[in-house]
Amino acid sequence: MTAQAPSEKQPAPGRSKEATRKDQPEWANGLKRLYDSVVEEDIPDSFKDLLSQLDAKD
Repeated sequence: MTAQAPSEKQPAPGRSKEATRKDQPEWANGLKRLYDSVVEEDIPDSFKDLLSQLDAKD
């Protein structure tokens, strides 16, 4: 069994992901697309540097 990210919910039994999305209002689909685009963005170098500094303090 593989672990699943919290944002990847399983559709109800007997229903596909596509069927579930079609049942949602259009604004919900737009919100999902916006969320997905934000998640896929690269982390800025300045943020990576800050995380490195925090890790070094451990």
